[in-house]
Amino acid sequence: MKTFDYERASSIDAAVRAGGRFIAGGTNLLDLMKLQVETPDKLVDISRLDLDRIEERDDGGLTIGALVPNSDLAADPRVIERYEVLSRALLAGASGQLRNKATTGGNLLQRTRCYYFYDTAAGCNKREPGSGCEAIGGFNRIHAIIGTSDQCIATHPGDMPVAMRALDAVVVTQRRDGDKRRISLGDFYRLPGDTPQIENVLDAGELITHIELPPAPAGRQFYRKVRDRASYAFALVSVAGVVDVQDGRIASAALAFGGVAHMPWRNPAVEQALVGQAPSTEVFEAAADALLRDARGFGSNDFKIPLLRRTLIACLRDVTL
Repeated sequence: MKTFDYERASSIDAAVRAGGRFIAGGTNLLDLMKLQVETPDKLVDISRLDLDRIEERDDGGLTIGALVPNSDLAADPRVIERYEVLSRALLAGASGQLRNKATTGGNLLQRTRCYYFYDTAAGCNKREPGSGCEAIGGFNRIHAIIGTSDQCIATHPGDMPVAMRALDAVVVTQRRDGDKRRISLGDFYRLPGDTPQIENVLDAGELITHIELPPAPAGRQFYRKVRDRASYAFALVSVAGVVDVQDGRIASAALAFGGVAHMPWRNPAVEQALVGQAPSTEVFEAAADALLRDARGFGSNDFKIPLLRRTLIACLRDVTL
């Protein structure tokens, strides 16, 4: 690990003015620094800021501080009762020790677990722009099948953000100039395109302060994660969803997918294929067709395409039939 300066922020304003990489739980950043994948000159410790509460909103939703530990969020009675999909995703995401340290804001900013990203001797456009993507044509079993580019096929590794995407969460930030922003999670992440090193829309020094959840949606909620082993592996594919059936027809559906794209993936065409239809295998197949229309495997990860199809159909069958 290379040397760096350290500053403990006493306030949000002080944090955004400090100039440096923010650190709270450090469950991802410290690993990257030890391997010299990331070598920040300065760390700004935000762990003592007053951002560790879950609060009721006037509209019936919740405001979640960026420093709320994953364990606390998963165990909060309001989350368990009203946002079951979120609690399930958090509990599927990591060991208890990691959940105790990992924060809500940091979870949104996890970086990919691509083997080549972590190997500083390998070509990786995300780590070193212009060095190539060795995952393309290499061993890419965990890599993306949707939203890829010829510059990068890495996946977003998170579980919590997938559930939050299905729940229409909003990220609240503060910039260096003092302005605040509210960014829908659907607009927060970027696809790789020609700049895979730019993973989200945050400006330099912009700090996530809160995440807002709208009122609990109608319908049954679920989170299903398919992985190589049951003990805290990253998702090969995952599905987070809320599906409401009224009078024998699907009244609403919100579906997000993990382990398959550069970001938590959501495609309105999938939901449109379901809404208004009576649940059936044929309808579920049509939704899967919409999801996978532009999917592409790269060799080792070809199996993800039929796996995602089967997982989506199984989830829809379980919550509607």
